[in-house]
Amino acid sequence: MNKLDEVDYFEAGVGPTVVLLHATATGARQWKNIINGYKDKFHFVAVNLIGYGNTPKWESDHTQRLSDQVALFEKILPIKNGRFSIIAHSFGGSVALMAALRFHNVIDKLVLIEPNPFYLLKQAGLLKAYNESLLIQKKIKNHYRNDWEKAVQFFANYWNGEGSWNTYTNDQKEKFSEILKPNFHEWDAVLNETISIEKFNQVLPKNTTFVSALDTVFSIKEITKLFMSHCKTWKFESIQTGGHMAIIKKPDQVLPIIIKALL
Repeated sequence: MNKLDEVDYFEAGVGPTVVLLHATATGARQWKNIINGYKDKFHFVAVNLIGYGNTPKWESDHTQRLSDQVALFEKILPIKNGRFSIIAHSFGGSVALMAALRFHNVIDKLVLIEPNPFYLLKQAGLLKAYNESLLIQKKIKNHYRNDWEKAVQFFANYWNGEGSWNTYTNDQKEKFSEILKPNFHEWDAVLNETISIEKFNQVLPKNTTFVSALDTVFSIKEITKLFMSHCKTWKFESIQTGGHMAIIKKPDQVLPIIIKALL
């Protein structure tokens, strides 16, 4: 891993620069399939967001904002003074939305894989889906210090499918429980933002691709519909199955869509 100031990232490959932003509870290693498969075509920069890898934990007195994650970009040497694209998944996708606003003049292409800006659901009055996201947030916040395993189990079953937690080995449960801890602060970032979806439509690259699975969770289905209704110039791609973690569970189906979007 290369480390610049307080951002942990690694580089691989040659070609146009592509920044990779991971989902909650994964880390930069989430992208090993795309890096290993396409490093002869692209220069990948896989970033560990706040609290992952060797990027420091969130310890500020103020609640985390998506802009705090975007600030990491200022410290990543490979993207200074040059153009780049972004591929991002879930929480990383929400960070990418804000990063694309901040760096819109140098963004080539944007690929969003089921981003989770839940606050947009509230703005749009989609309260059933918004309240579904609040159920997870409350589990994480309420049980962070007194019953963390209960929160982790609920999180895993929601995003990976009911009963998923019981299929994990004890070692997997322990590792997942530890890597999920930054999510305590990530909820503040995805619930308290104020940027409108109209702003994203106005400023983000016309060459934006939104990827989703048709069998994903309800809250993400509603976010997908919301972007489809507002961002008419974007390209929307879907696969039949794989759920929210399809990029990991079914890379053979998702990766060709991503690469096509970048070419």
